[in-house]
Amino acid sequence: MPDQATLRPSRQRGMSLVELMVGVTIGLFIVAAAVTLVAGQLADNRKLTLELQVQQDLRATGDIITRQLRRAGFAGVEGAQNGVSSPDGALPAANNMAAVATSAPDFDRVDFSYFYNAGDNGPYGYRLVNGVIEARMGGAWQQLTDPRTVRVTTFTITPTPGLQSRLPCPVPCADGTSNCWPELVVRELDITIRGEAVGSPEVIREINSRVRLRNDFVRFNDIDNPGRACPPG
Repeated sequence: MPDQATLRPSRQRGMSLVELMVGVTIGLFIVAAAVTLVAGQLADNRKLTLELQVQQDLRATGDIITRQLRRAGFAGVEGAQNGVSSPDGALPAANNMAAVATSAPDFDRVDFSYFYNAGDNGPYGYRLVNGVIEARMGGAWQQLTDPRTVRVTTFTITPTPGLQSRLPCPVPCADGTSNCWPELVVRELDITIRGEAVGSPEVIREINSRVRLRNDFVRFNDIDNPGRACPPG
């Protein structure tokens, strides 16, 4: 006959409290690691989005400023030729829209003019005010960058030395030299814009560009006749 002990049904045993706690702890570690990984990816994605947004905003701003500055000094098809304005067909006169003024020593502002259409010659300009680049249009200053997304920390427009060439005149100067003859000056400006994301100052981007003004500047050098390109014959 079989033993009574072998006929007694065996009782099943579950996990002990220690085993349960170890399993829960391991699960929590796995969940924490997954949460950390996801949070890190979300933070990286957010930073990348902010970097792209700041970069695009600064690049778009730089492109607008560059296109506008190229036009500086344009006095109209009938009013300018080779940088010397002669609207009435008389003796050559200085181009009254040729000046491009930058604000030394910070160079965070530029003012200029150009012929756009009848009655609209500017003045135009750009400046940095409280982290925002403003554009001067129609005599009023308007925000060009969005202060809700980017804070501009650096904005400089710096003139760079350009090529100069003497323009010949039919007669010499009063002293017999050519020192009073006009000079054709190639003008270039270096533009630097640096900005940071609002709320995330660690996200910083900078763009740099150089623009050449299409209308080269003719410098009149005759002190005795400042309104004439050449000395009177």
